[in-house]
Amino acid sequence: MSIGTNLYRLRKERYLTQEKLAEKLGVSFQTISAWERDEYKPETENLINLAEALDVSISSLVEERHKTFKTKEAIYDWEHMKTYVKTAAKNFKLNNAFKAVDFAVEAHKGQKRKKSDVPYIYHPLNLACHALAMGIVDDEIIAACLLHDVVEDCKKTYADLPVNDETKELVRLLTHEKENGKDRDAVMKAYYDAIVANPKAALIKCMDRCNNLTTMSWGLSRDRIYRMITETETYYPSLLKAIKSTPEYNSAAWLLQYQIESMLDIYKRLM
Repeated sequence: MSIGTNLYRLRKERYLTQEKLAEKLGVSFQTISAWERDEYKPETENLINLAEALDVSISSLVEERHKTFKTKEAIYDWEHMKTYVKTAAKNFKLNNAFKAVDFAVEAHKGQKRKKSDVPYIYHPLNLACHALAMGIVDDEIIAACLLHDVVEDCKKTYADLPVNDETKELVRLLTHEKENGKDRDAVMKAYYDAIVANPKAALIKCMDRCNNLTTMSWGLSRDRIYRMITETETYYPSLLKAIKSTPEYNSAAWLLQYQIESMLDIYKRLM
């Protein structure tokens, strides 16, 4: 593949228009267009700037790719997952979870997963399905999986949530405080310290991290991926230990640890 073909693909993967990329580089969009059509190649300085703007190595721009794979952003259809979770909630008499499904769908309406066209509701539904697949049939856990981002991302209050106090407390623990200039390390430590004291919250947070690790290759920059890996290695061993301390979650702890550590190893090798 030519530089132009690589540039076009990388720009599209990041949902950047030619105009937006040109603005980042301080060139005209006609220049970007000419590079993508291979009318001429960008000079060394522009190659460096392109690599920085797209958050890739220079080799990703200049090397030919003889073998490529077709990828997909979502494995399951979110509406099918919604039906599955609602049916499970009804069958197992999970009243909080049953009410949480439609509330979460409405709260996240119109939101997309970062740098994708995938509806955001795919993420909380994925967590609920993950829990059910591991045999965790706990009303508060399934409900909190569905609602864990609505206060943080949807301008909802805890009073708005159509669930009991235990579920609201789980959502509160999982809601990340905005740093607003505060020391990030101190904020993160306080956040994870509070979660580790509650095995249910720790379980949900580990499922949340599993799902985010599987999607960060197309949603995060290299710097953010590095930060995600570092954060995971710093805080998640204690969360997994808290889960293991609860006998009914032992199998889930093993599966979550395996998935988290496997994903970290794959990203480290690819980076």
